Amino acid sequence: MKIKLLIASDDGDYIEHLSKELLNNYSDGILVNICSSAQRLDEISGEQKFDVILLEASFCEGLKTDAGVLYLVLWDESLDIIIDESFQKIRKYQRISSIYTDILESYAKVSTRSLGINSKKADITVVWSPTGGVGKTTVALAYAASKVSEDKQVMYLNLELFSGTSVYFDTSGKSISALFEMLEAKTGNIEVLIKSMLRRDPGSNIFYFCCPRFFDDINILSVDNISSLISACEKPVDEVIIDMSCVCDERTRYIFDVADRVLIVNDATCVSRAKTEQFINHQHLFSQIKDKVCFIANKGASATDNNLQTISLPYVQTTRESEVYKILSVSFKNLRTEQNG
Repeated sequence: MKIKLLIASDDGDYIEHLSKELLNNYSDGILVNICSSAQRLDEISGEQKFDVILLEASFCEGLKTDAGVLYLVLWDESLDIIIDESFQKIRKYQRISSIYTDILESYAKVSTRSLGINSKKADITVVWSPTGGVGKTTVALAYAASKVSEDKQVMYLNLELFSGTSVYFDTSGKSISALFEMLEAKTGNIEVLIKSMLRRDPGSNIFYFCCPRFFDDINILSVDNISSLISACEKPVDEVIIDMSCVCDERTRYIFDVADRVLIVNDATCVSRAKTEQFINHQHLFSQIKDKVCFIANKGASATDNNLQTISLPYVQTTRESEVYKILSVSFKNLRTEQNG
């Protein structure tokens, strides 16, 4: 499903530029029609059905509205016009990408229709460790980058209490907290909101979300919230890589259960070895997921148990944190190929 958008404006240059950019860059999610007068707006909205109408403030007066349509007003702060509070405002002069995400985010709050995208279930990989500081996030991103190199569309979903996403990606966009709020409210269209918030890193082509506003935004999520989140995240991509905190609570166990594979990261320290052994010896939990677990011996650590599936990653010396996962992604792919061979 694509969102049917009508842009109504008598500003010829603006409407031409906006519609062209939307069609060139976002045609996978939106269908764009335009009209240049208030009279034509009444005619075309009566002839065709639209999901969203984006219109000039001057077109609002006397407009015959449809209860099934979302009306968004192109708003310029310099305008001396009073509009009805029922009309939502979108800033007229801003980046086209921001206008697009504003449209989708506003539509997500009122829509219940499925986007109908990628009915195939994505593969889910969980990256976890009982020990902090072992390079779990770096491993998660390295694995994600290796899957991108296989021409997969890959989403990195950071569910750590304290996110490190900003170290690796630009997180100046809208916070994932808005998505969590919709999950809590149990209203609106999660699929559309995800589409509006999902960003792609130009250097790696990994899809990701911007950081939460506060760590409690993730901490208060229930298992049901997590289930809804993962179900929605599976639809637009081929692979979902979930980066988890170093806890083993009910939510973690649920994600272990629904995952296709679990990567457990450790390093060469005594603390890491001891905690990993404790986890392995927790027979009730480990036995349930053992068949889909692969241990990642990071930072040059060696495999300690030949009976357990293990990949050893080299120690990378660099002061540029954002480059480490890119370097490791090549080794990750090669090592995985050797193992499969």
